[in-house]
Amino acid sequence: MSSSLSAEQLTGWCTLGSSVPTLRLQVFRITMGNSNDHNSTEGIQEAIQNNDREKIQQYLDLEKNIPLNIAVTGECGSGKSTFVNAFRGIQDGEEGAAPTGSVETTSEVTPYLHPNYPNVTLWDLPGIGTTNFPAKKYLKLVKIERFDFFIIISATRFKENDVMLAKKIQKMGKKFYFVRSKIDLDLQNQERSQRDINAERILSQIREDCIQGLQRAGIVSPQVFLVSSFDLQLYDFPLFGETLERELPEHKRDVLLLVMPNISPEVINKKKAAFHNKIKYWAMLSATVAGVPVPGLSITVDVVMLVGVVIQYVLGFGLDIPSLKRLSNRTNVPFNDLTAVIFSPLAATEITSDLLLKVIGRFAGTAALITAEEGSRLIPIFGIPLAMGLSFKSTYNILQTILNMLAEDAHRVLNKVLESNTLG
Repeated sequence: MSSSLSAEQLTGWCTLGSSVPTLRLQVFRITMGNSNDHNSTEGIQEAIQNNDREKIQQYLDLEKNIPLNIAVTGECGSGKSTFVNAFRGIQDGEEGAAPTGSVETTSEVTPYLHPNYPNVTLWDLPGIGTTNFPAKKYLKLVKIERFDFFIIISATRFKENDVMLAKKIQKMGKKFYFVRSKIDLDLQNQERSQRDINAERILSQIREDCIQGLQRAGIVSPQVFLVSSFDLQLYDFPLFGETLERELPEHKRDVLLLVMPNISPEVINKKKAAFHNKIKYWAMLSATVAGVPVPGLSITVDVVMLVGVVIQYVLGFGLDIPSLKRLSNRTNVPFNDLTAVIFSPLAATEITSDLLLKVIGRFAGTAALITAEEGSRLIPIFGIPLAMGLSFKSTYNILQTILNMLAEDAHRVLNKVLESNTLG
């Protein structure tokens, strides 16, 4: 079912003498379609019915506040700090990066916030079995209860301490995943020693060796992912991301998705879908403001709201200037080359109300909808319901158009990085 409101639907409701509360529910039912998220929609339906803008806003802001705490642990030299940096889109040695080195650089439990989403924290844990973190007291010392899942990293075979940690985590009902790091170095070493190598066969042998070793140690059906922190788009990291997304609780899946690096077209498309699923709520929020009979209020509030939503899109797709600079540093693709493939005037810039209004003014039909919304307020009895419907439609169309533009830019930036890496 279409999430847009047709002119016939709006006219029909006005002809029937729809009250404002009834219109809100009619708009809600059309926009929700056959949603399966009954628990979340019941609360927002009540908020819409009561014209409770604050509660609708709280629902929309919920994702920003959902914490996701990821524990990363492994022995000295396993590459866990580099993995923490790569997951956050930060290069080793960059400001805010986890320190790396050939000796144990993590002497205590250290949190690293995601640069765009401070509700997501990767915790760099000291290796199990160190002096300050003996194996028997490890989980108590690191406070296991605060973590959503553990990533256990090794650059070789997984050791006794890794297995011990996994068993303890499992007993406490937490998820854990084994990541075999520095796979790129393994392949390079094989190339030096052999003229012709079969990369797929070598990767399969490494994976099978890790799995068999863990099974012999008593781990049932271990999940092992082969990863290079310098090339996340290669090897098993895409599968690792899909596994995390599938096994996380539903309310945390979108949180994880938005912080995932744009390593593939599929990741970008999933982010776009996640953003698109919320457009109907932002449009409904706009409609509730349009239900207040104050001339000029709707467009004033809507612009502020739209700026906030568009900033979320830009950050989620990594199209803000700091994210693009970090991407440039990490991939060695010049910053100017990345921005050169960006078409949207809302990417790689500061998003202001004035800029957004200029961009919106170029969208066909949008200015007419906004003008019609303001004019409809002058219509006795039916003017406010009609204004609400028009506000919903214009906000929905604006966000959908901007989301499509930014998603296309994200694809172009990814293609530029992949193309430059291939040529390099």
